[in-house]
Order: sequence, then C-alpha cells, then structure tokens
Amino acid sequence: MKVEDVLHMATGDGENSYAANSRIPMKAMLKNRPLLQRTVEEVYTSLSPASTMVVADLGCSSGPNALFIVAEVTGMISDYNQNTNEEQHGVELQFLLNDLPKNDFNLIFQSLDQFHTVTRKGEGDEAATPPYYVVGLPGSFYNRLCPSQSVHLFHSSYSLHWLSKVPEELSSGEYVNEGNIHIGKTTPHSIVNLFREQFQIDFELFLTLRSKELISGGQMFLMLLGRKSEEMLTHGEIGTMWDLLSESLQSLVLKGRVEKGKLDSFNLPLYAPSVEEVKAVVNRTELFEIEHVGMVEVNWDPQDDDSDDEHMVLDTARSGRNLSMTIRSVLEPLIAGHFGEGIIDELFAVYACIVAKHLEKRNAKLPSIVVSLKKAMH
Repeated sequence: MKVEDVLHMATGDGENSYAANSRIPMKAMLKNRPLLQRTVEEVYTSLSPASTMVVADLGCSSGPNALFIVAEVTGMISDYNQNTNEEQHGVELQFLLNDLPKNDFNLIFQSLDQFHTVTRKGEGDEAATPPYYVVGLPGSFYNRLCPSQSVHLFHSSYSLHWLSKVPEELSSGEYVNEGNIHIGKTTPHSIVNLFREQFQIDFELFLTLRSKELISGGQMFLMLLGRKSEEMLTHGEIGTMWDLLSESLQSLVLKGRVEKGKLDSFNLPLYAPSVEEVKAVVNRTELFEIEHVGMVEVNWDPQDDDSDDEHMVLDTARSGRNLSMTIRSVLEPLIAGHFGEGIIDELFAVYACIVAKHLEKRNAKLPSIVVSLKKAMH
C-alpha cells in the first residue's frame, strides 16, 4: 500500500472532516506568527521591484488552515507597506498550495472566492497589498515539485512528521510491532530505530529537493510534530496519543471486532523527532543555515485554550471527545483503508473514553518543532 494513495485528511466540511477539526495546527501556527512575520519581511524586502515572490505551502490540506499562509503573507506584507512606506513597487505574489493528489483541493478552490472578498474588504489602500495568485500543486514533497531556483519561501505546517513510507522491514513483515500502530510501550528498540532511520532518510531528501528549488538565499519555515525528550513516550506527547489509540484497537481485538493480525500489520507512517535530531540532519546536509529552532506546545484538547501548563482538565469526557474527533479527521482514511470502515465509529468512541481517563491524571500538551532555515550560500 503506497502512502500517497491512502494518506489524506478526511475530506469535505462535515462534522468528522479535517476542515471542522483542525484547530490544533491553527493554534500552533498562531504561536509562531512573530517568527513567520520576520521571515516574510526579510524575503519581501530582498526582492527587486516588479518581481514575483513565490511562496509554496507544502502539505496544505483543506479547510480553514489551507489558506492560512496566503492570508498571513498578504496581511504581513500589507502591514509592512503601510507601517514603513517602503512598498516594493510592482511586486506580485504567487502561492503554490501543495498536498498529495487525494487531498480535497476542491474544497480549497471553492473557498477562494469568499477568501478574496474577505481579504480585500475594507482596505483603505489596495495598493498596499500586492496582487496575489493561488494555484494547486498536487504531488509528494518527497519528489521535485518546482523548477530549479524558482521559490523564495517554503512553508510547511504539521506535515513533515509524515514519512514517505512505513519502514520496509515492517511493511514486509520482517519485523512485527505486535499490538502497536506506532512506537508504543512494548515496541522493541530495533523498531524504534527503523522509524528514526526512515525519518532521517526522508528529511534529508526533503532538504536536498527544496535546496534545488529555492533561489539563492531562499528560506524555509517548517513546523512538525516533535518531542521534548529523547524518550519516545512521555505523558502528553504524540507517542502517548498513538499508544492510547493502539490500546483502543486492542480492546476491539478482545471483542472480536478486529483481527489481531490486522493490528500487528498496521503501522502509522510517521515519526516525531527531537530538536536535536532535526538539527543533526540539517547540519549534516550543509545545505541550510539554521536561523531559528525551537518548540511550541498546545493542549491535546483543541478547544482548551488555558495556557497554564499544570492546569487540570475540568471536563475530561468532553476533552476526550474533542481530541478523538481531531485524530479521527486525520487518520480515518488510513485506518478505514486497513481495517474497514465498519469499526470507525466504535473505535473513536472507545478512544475518546481512553483519552478521557488518561487526562484525569493531568493535562497533556502536544509539542511541535519550529525551524526557520536559509539556503546556504556556497
């Protein structure tokens, strides 16, 4: 099973769609706004008059977040022009929205008319915002996507933790990650290493491809799920989230709803690295200079906006449901493709309960790595 044939967020804009359940990435992206603004202004002010600034968003998905980078970049440039009176005359913007071919591009295109109306409404000085054009760019970012030296800024949010494939030794059955869908409490260290090595191979390939497509001095602004600790499983991190989902599937195995062999043969094609792992790959390639690397955290419950790290979850049942709907919107196509659609409602009802019980101990936060890179000058 090729990852790009089955990996996409739940389509449409219904209750279980990614469009309706994508608040976690949005909260994390908004925490990074000052850093993104600095990057955008640096790229914009480096342009010569009457040129085109090309911005590509890799893994754009669909729903409200799909046009986030378009709204942010146009807004930041408009603010810069009005605040400094240093408008880059004649500059136009080209946005390339990339995702795998099964992504719901139709939903994005259908929302563009309304988006144009909202972004242009009430502007006192229309000339302050450069003209912008938006196109879809289907394809895997583990392949070449753009002509050489044609892109000024690559943006990617909540996508680079997805691997190009499940490690071959797992997909072939040479290694079996019994009872787990990813790295769990009972996952052997040898299998952890397989996931780590696949991430290193994929991330290095990604950097190599983007380096070819960026102009000299071009920049990348990347955010991906990560982990604070070198340990794979800590209370609030992404590994725990998948471990609880494995537990939910195991409960369906015990009820006879899922075959044990089906569970043992299913592994999520993703990896959440540490900051040190990300830095090590970047430094090894010598293709980019690290401008910034850091971490942001958001609560597991996308509707919980309390910023206190230690606060107790007041309604664990509701928080469990909220996270379950979010994870369902991300994984439903993958899980339904392997186990069948018949278990989806039951699985995520069980998952909501198991997450709720986990949150009774304390609040849980999901860490993401943020890295700003500039193409090295050789």
